[in-house]
Amino acid sequence: MSTVGPGEATELWLRWKRAHEMVRAAVIAETTAASGVSEPELSVLACLHESGGSLRQNALAAALGWDRTRLSHLLTRMADRGYVARDKVPNGMEVGLRPAGRHMIDATLPTLETATRRHLLDRLGPDDAKTLKALIDRLLSGEGAAAEAKAGAPDAGAEKGRHPSPATVMRVLRDHDTSIAELEAGADDASNDRSPLAVPEPQAVLGHDPKS
Repeated sequence: MSTVGPGEATELWLRWKRAHEMVRAAVIAETTAASGVSEPELSVLACLHESGGSLRQNALAAALGWDRTRLSHLLTRMADRGYVARDKVPNGMEVGLRPAGRHMIDATLPTLETATRRHLLDRLGPDDAKTLKALIDRLLSGEGAAAEAKAGAPDAGAEKGRHPSPATVMRVLRDHDTSIAELEAGADDASNDRSPLAVPEPQAVLGHDPKS
């Protein structure tokens, strides 16, 4: 049971949100700048990579937590760029990595690892990192993690001693409050070779909800 006083829960939530958004924005901006793909595209590639190279489209939508119709639009763009292929199968659609998509995710993962280490782990001590992982695992062990597991999402509670998977990193870094309009805009920016993301100013993210 929490022992925080009146108002402290809100303050803690805002500080958590600010830290999450600042780290996420820095990591994603650095990673997408090096790869030339948008954050949504990178999330799809990482999820397919972690799943062995292919997934049913509905399973991919469930793993990412995205609307299936909007995901379909993004996959069409990615197919046009040669990153994925979609094949009709009984009762659905199979999404698979194409050689260009495999090359892109293989080339991007080292940058994602380096950026995550620079903007997150290097700011923490060894004990701090262990404590943060334990707290996150505790939060993910509730109903939200159970729902994700039922939907077929990659396991967020990595076994002891195992490094988090690329898909897990992308899912944790992804802002679940991102609107559908922003999702589509990110894909459009990448397809037009424009920079998809920029690091927001700290004061701009504190308590900000893009849906409000």
